[in-house]
Amino acid sequence: MKNILKIEKLEKIYGLRGNVYKALDGVSFDVSEGEFLGIMGPSGAGKSTLLNIISTIDKPTSGNVVINGQNIISMKKDELSKFRRDRLGFVFQEYNLLDTLTVKENIALPLSLANVSYREINRRVKEVSLNLEIIDILDKFPYEISGGQRQRAAAARAIIADPALILADEPTGALDSRSSETLLSTLKNINENMNVTVLMVTHDPFAASYCKRILFIKDGRIFNEIVKGEDERKKFFTRILDVLAVLEGDIGNVI
Repeated sequence: MKNILKIEKLEKIYGLRGNVYKALDGVSFDVSEGEFLGIMGPSGAGKSTLLNIISTIDKPTSGNVVINGQNIISMKKDELSKFRRDRLGFVFQEYNLLDTLTVKENIALPLSLANVSYREINRRVKEVSLNLEIIDILDKFPYEISGGQRQRAAAARAIIADPALILADEPTGALDSRSSETLLSTLKNINENMNVTVLMVTHDPFAASYCKRILFIKDGRIFNEIVKGEDERKKFFTRILDVLAVLEGDIGNVI
């Protein structure tokens, strides 16, 4: 299976000699095409640092990050900006839809910025909107639609440019339980039905139970890994809690 993401001996060190903090300590792992990978760990474990490096926002002290065959560590600023726009999709805690644009215009924004033709934009918007069942709200504004529809619109915008990788940073952190389930179901749908590769950082075991595989990070290192396999989501959720109990010593600290 094709490798979408390859992390090699990633280190991130903050501070100067005598006052050094190692946020990442030799982290290595691969993500295959079509995976839905979760990254979990307590506060300060290195999750956000890892995501910032993968998303090209930050650079490591050492190591490599290869996305879809391209080593982003060696890219210059302009190259990184273009790569981020064209090859990465983002799902945020908030919808981040622009109220002054229609749903269609919000979804099409990444393609408009990339100067894609009007005909091609229409084709892609229609295709992704049909897949996410929002074709009937394209002419509405974000404030005119439900929270679930806004989430699907945001997901459509994230995948419209056919990114190599979708990055989700605590996507359910600001949502109620019903909205969380809607968003997670959307991510699961685009992963399974559209073969979109997703990497999600989360502290929430319920959110993580939608993933196919989870890496647990502690003190900047990979602590454990579990694969869903044939497990039902409820059983996988229990396995996640078991690892978190060992990781933290107290499940309540991370839920």
